[in-house]
This record gives sequence, C-alpha cells and structure tokens, in this order.
Amino acid sequence: MEKRTLGRTGLSVSPLGFGGSEIGYRGATPDTVTRLLNAALDAGLNVIDTAECYKNSEELIGQAVAHRRKDFHLFTKVGHEHGWDKPHDWSAESIARTIERSLKRLRTDCVDLVQLHSCGVDILEKGEAVAALQRARSQGKTRFIGYSGDDAPALHAVTSGLFDTLQTSVSIADQQSIDVLLPITREKNMGVIAKRPIANAAWRDAVEPAPSVYHHTYWKRLKALSYEFLKDWERSNDAASIALRFTLSQPGVHTAIVGTTNPERWKQNAAMLDAGPLPKDQIDVIRAAWKRAASPDWVGQV
Repeated sequence: MEKRTLGRTGLSVSPLGFGGSEIGYRGATPDTVTRLLNAALDAGLNVIDTAECYKNSEELIGQAVAHRRKDFHLFTKVGHEHGWDKPHDWSAESIARTIERSLKRLRTDCVDLVQLHSCGVDILEKGEAVAALQRARSQGKTRFIGYSGDDAPALHAVTSGLFDTLQTSVSIADQQSIDVLLPITREKNMGVIAKRPIANAAWRDAVEPAPSVYHHTYWKRLKALSYEFLKDWERSNDAASIALRFTLSQPGVHTAIVGTTNPERWKQNAAMLDAGPLPKDQIDVIRAAWKRAASPDWVGQV
C-alpha cells in the first residue's frame, strides 16, 4: 500500500489502518489478535488505533505486537477512564492516569498520538483536557495530540489550531465532514483519520435494525440515499470496496480505520484498494445523492 503523509505530523501512514474497538468489544482471543495484527503488519499496515475504553483492546494489542513497535504508528484515546458507558472524566488527573495506564497496557513508553475521545465544546473551551495532552507530549509520552469526534465539537477542535490530527466520520452515509471539516483541516495541514469508512456495512441488514443498534442511523440514511450500487445484495463486496475507496478519495483524508476480529478479513479489506482511487464520476454520483437527500439533522455520528 502506498503511504500517505499524515498532515503536519509528518508520519508516513498506510491508507488502511486497524481499528481496535472490535477486538475488545467482541471478545477476540489473544491468539486471534496476534495472528491478525502480525499478518496485517506483514502486508503493509502501519497504523493501529485504539482507546482506553475499548475493554481489553489495548492489552491485546500490546501482547500481540509490542515486539514490533518500530513497524507501526500507535494511536490511542482518552477521556473515558472507567469505560465508554460510565461517567466521563476530562480532568487533568484522570487523563494523566489514563495515559500512564495505556502505555503499560500497550507495552510501550511512548505512543505516536493521543486523542481526546469525543468530548464536547465545553470541555474544549475549558482547556484542562487539552493542557493535559500537551503536558503528556512535553513529557515524551506521546509525539502528537489529536481530537476524535464529530459535528460541532470537531469543528471547534480543528479551528482552535491546538491539535495535530482529527479523527472523524467520513463515509457514503456520513458526509458532513467533507463539506465542513476537511476544507479546514487541509488549510491547517492537519492529519485526518477517517473512522467508520464503510458505514458499518449497514446495507447488509435486510430489515431495519433496532434503534439501539450502532449502525441504525446509517441504515436509515442509506435507504434514503438509494445508491444504485447498494441495490444488489450479491454485489455487497463491491459495495464495500466502493465505500472504502470513496472515503479514501476525499481530499485531506490520510488513513481510514477499519476494525475486524477475522484475520482473513484484513486481507480482503486491503485487496479492496487494489482497484485504485474511485473514479470521479462515481464520486460525483455519491456526492450528488447526499446533497439531494441529506437533511439538516444528518450530522456526523459519534
């Protein structure tokens, strides 16, 4: 995979990165993660992104590939010291504890990027959490600092000029960032990490999922968008390829994070990029459908 430069960080990153949420939330075994990540690194992946709240994801990653630390860039996130579903703590003390814990779990003395994990504008304006990241950077515990999130807080983060990177939703079902955020990140030479680049493959559900299901919103949007390439279930692999290449074809996107617990799935994901950038006419059709169907409440999904 041809590498891209992650904005002003200067990090040379693979266009396809590994997201660590699924291995934590879906209970992947250490053996599975070891096989998956080592095969991915051997195939050219060099971005691993996780968070302190993805259950035991950090521990699994540390066990699997700490011995290959020079082979990849390691990103994590803070703000949910006791879990995503527990009360958030954006205090400097909590963030400092979390970073120390993450370093131990990941079996490293420095990560390449620490990101604030979807905090609100009020937390960003207060400044304590940002200062905690800056302190960790000055202490050599992280090389760069970033913000992971969407909508108004992401806009505040990118306009502040305080962060090196933005991780945000960019997909066929989540295009607000293309119009609102990416022009600013390009202007400021920020690195951009696209999350959920294939919209959780929400089209694979034949019937509407329950509102509590993670990709329910994307499913409803895709129905309204009515993309031609999603109408044939038998072409679902083609659909995933189109979706991933759409995200990576957006100016300013440097790497797209995809999670899996299947060692073979990584090879399939990487193979999707062999077809090259998505042709402009296909991009234009997808963008036109969004502009035609999207309503004002179709904001970036956290």
